[in-house]
Amino acid sequence: MQSLSIAATGMMAQQLNVEVISNNIANMSTTGFKRGRAEFQDLLYQNLRRVGANSSDAGTIVPAGVQVGLGVKTAAVNRIMTQGNMDNTENKLDVAIQGRGYFRIELPSGDDAYTRAGSFHISADGQLITADGYTLAPGITIPPEATDIAISADGQVQVAIPGQTAPQIVGQMELVAFANEGGLDPLGGNLFAETPASGAPTIGTPGNDGLGSVLQGFLETSNVNAVTEITSLITAQRAYEMNAKIITASDEMMSVTSNMK
Repeated sequence: MQSLSIAATGMMAQQLNVEVISNNIANMSTTGFKRGRAEFQDLLYQNLRRVGANSSDAGTIVPAGVQVGLGVKTAAVNRIMTQGNMDNTENKLDVAIQGRGYFRIELPSGDDAYTRAGSFHISADGQLITADGYTLAPGITIPPEATDIAISADGQVQVAIPGQTAPQIVGQMELVAFANEGGLDPLGGNLFAETPASGAPTIGTPGNDGLGSVLQGFLETSNVNAVTEITSLITAQRAYEMNAKIITASDEMMSVTSNMK
């Protein structure tokens, strides 16, 4: 009886589905977080009567066969890359991306990572860094005597210096785009890494070449919708319960068979 193992694959699939949903809900307040969605595929089929086989010596063909599926498997957990809302923080060093693109971050190992979380700080030597102390690339240094910081929509960083009438340009923010954003490898800490599936990064100026613009004083919130996630959670729970009932029914059927005299 295959129903026991088939239902077991269904229970494992829904368990993973619930884990993905729980991660989405846990990150509702994570800056720039993109919610995940589990996708599933059916497993192999056992052919009891193959479709298209000859049914007689006259060459007649079976129009529909008999195939019994062997369950379900996880195909992927895709990230939904829709834009999150803009949260006004009034912090001069908070920068949100409106549209496509990622900030490029230099890791201590020398590798690059990418993020949409634009909550930046100033290091002891004046460079813009992330909350973990990683440098925003290309390096932008804020003079210690600066009294104000302005970041334009195209990423130009200007500061006000006492005694100078005109603002001083100290750097230019860049954004990075990928052909397949879903192919990026999540590293944790709001960071992603390039993979062969994501394609090579394309670096450009905000607002150009299909890249989004930047917005100073705002942060992009997660794109998790609480109502959608709770609805999906209820659906996954009911599917899990139905698979469990199939196992119970199969067990009762086998019990009846084993008790026959």
